[in-house]
Amino acid sequence: MLKVVAIVQARMGSTRLPGKVLGDIQGHPMLSRVIERTRSAQTLDDVLVATTTDPADDPIVALCREHAMPYFRGSELDVLDRYYQAALAHNAAVIVRITSDCPLIDPQVVDKVVSAFLAAKCDYASNCVLRTYPRGLDTEVIGFRALERAWREARQPYERSHVTPYLYQTPGRFNILSVTGDEDYSAQRWTVDTPEDMKLVRAIYARMRGRNFLWKDVIKLLEREPELAKINRSVAQKALHEG
Repeated sequence: MLKVVAIVQARMGSTRLPGKVLGDIQGHPMLSRVIERTRSAQTLDDVLVATTTDPADDPIVALCREHAMPYFRGSELDVLDRYYQAALAHNAAVIVRITSDCPLIDPQVVDKVVSAFLAAKCDYASNCVLRTYPRGLDTEVIGFRALERAWREARQPYERSHVTPYLYQTPGRFNILSVTGDEDYSAQRWTVDTPEDMKLVRAIYARMRGRNFLWKDVIKLLEREPELAKINRSVAQKALHEG
């Protein structure tokens, strides 16, 4: 059986919202929310946090230790190397990339992308190259050999900092699969990069009252209360080349 490991990248540095990964969401740090929801996926054998060797990220390590979360420390800027070294250290055959700014990550969506990857026996599968899911449910699945090749060959700084562009930007280089939904919700922004994003996510969690909600529950909430989506409507997503 292939060992499937979700690696959640996390660091304290953020150009628009420093320290956001430990920001409070209904009594728990955002990183804890991401880990808790990712761990609920049925297709994963392990979940670990990949942070950096920068002392500024010691609070992330402290949180991991407090909650018995496996973690790995690696390069701050070369995130591709951090993923490769973390995968190597944990004997991962299949790597699931999750980012710590996605506190609404959905375990069922994670399972859908992982299952599609395993069935297709491809190099890379994701729900965010051809996007139909809300931004913030991003799940990327990479075979270890493909990750290793990208680690060896990728040269551009943005390819190293964003981990996966080398895998999907050149047609024919790798066997890639896009996993899409039945409806297009790509205009929804549920990731946390700014104070407005955090305000929206906190409002969603407050209304869910601690229950184990899924992404379709959030869609229904936003349909009932459309004014919530206005909270971060003006936020623009940074381009890959912006870091």
